[in-house]
Amino acid sequence: MNLYHQLLRPLFFRLPAEAAHNLAILGLRLTPPYLLRAAFGATPQKPTKLFGLTFPNPVGLAAGMDKNASALRAWEALGFGFVEVGTITALAQPGNPKPRCFRYLSQQALINRMGFNNAGASVAAERLARQKASGRWPRVPVGINIGKSKLTPNEQAASDYATSYKLLLPFGDYFVVNVSSPNTPNLRALQDRDSLAEIIRTLKRINNIKPLLVKIAPDLTDEAVRDIAALAESEHLAGLIATNTTLDHSSVPKDSDQLGGLSGTPLLQRSTEVLRILRSATDLPIIASGGIMDAASAHEKLEAGANLVQLYTGFVYHGPELIRDIVA
Repeated sequence: MNLYHQLLRPLFFRLPAEAAHNLAILGLRLTPPYLLRAAFGATPQKPTKLFGLTFPNPVGLAAGMDKNASALRAWEALGFGFVEVGTITALAQPGNPKPRCFRYLSQQALINRMGFNNAGASVAAERLARQKASGRWPRVPVGINIGKSKLTPNEQAASDYATSYKLLLPFGDYFVVNVSSPNTPNLRALQDRDSLAEIIRTLKRINNIKPLLVKIAPDLTDEAVRDIAALAESEHLAGLIATNTTLDHSSVPKDSDQLGGLSGTPLLQRSTEVLRILRSATDLPIIASGGIMDAASAHEKLEAGANLVQLYTGFVYHGPELIRDIVA
């Protein structure tokens, strides 16, 4: 029996998308990891070493699923080889007005305009500290994705990222600078070379040991993608994540379209194009995210030059079995 497809997904898909997400996180927080392992099978093993870390398998959870790092132990039990929590901002913020997440079943897609809703970096740090102290920390690498607070002007972005970075530094095995969400006004302007360089240099002055990556948008021009690759090399970043969600909604019926970032199957082609451009421009490690809905699309990313892959929408539609299909 495929527990997710036959039982859990029909339940979740009866609910609005955000309500289903919240229910899933609550369930994962309350379910002991050994029960999750018993329900979904042994964790797949295909070890990968990258920027000084060992990943039990190359399939990770993308940022956006566990925004507040509240179900940390569950993701390893489900089979993920690494976990990226967040996006976490320096200031607590409620995000955009609801409804703000929408399913498109025929396109195997989601649109979200969540807006970095999270409890803030200080609350996340306290939660992570408790988990560390309890001895129940995951045995897989934990990445922390940080973003700019909505109320902070772009001119103060570096300081805002630094606040989160200092608070969360003891807990992340790697960190990701998110400058590519389409749901915080003007955030993507921080992908400009000078703005991004200032953020990177500010964080590296705080700590130049832990791996630091940047997550980019699929909607950049090819030239801008190459510029970011060059910047990543010159600033000695540990790697890049390609990509965030897209503002290209051409695949969505106009009568049901919504504002926000589109993920899932329609994102696959462009996100893989960006990955190939990056790989042609740099030898830095790349984590691929965007449109991975089955084993074939994951392998396409790996063959295009990705070192690791991440799931979000694919996990929503296909559950933990997708991890095993990819690793098999």
